[in-house]
Amino acid sequence: MNSDVVLQLSSQLLWNAILISAPILGLTLLVGLTVSILQVVTQVQDMSLTFIPKVLSAVVALTVFGPWMLHKLLSYATNLISNIPSYF
Repeated sequence: MNSDVVLQLSSQLLWNAILISAPILGLTLLVGLTVSILQVVTQVQDMSLTFIPKVLSAVVALTVFGPWMLHKLLSYATNLISNIPSYF
């Protein structure tokens, strides 16, 4: 296996990992930022106030984007496995 193939596979792996995790990370980031701003404005510093909305947003993101994430992961894995003979 030549080093160009390894670099290409690594690049595809990292790009797919970023794409698959982006919806969950993005939504929880927005919710966390919103809750933090509300905490600063109201001066309420309760730990459960930040934890529970983030968990709920992650569940919503998995529910909404889960099929797309699974499809993306399965297409990457199928492509990788079907191209194994061409790597040697």
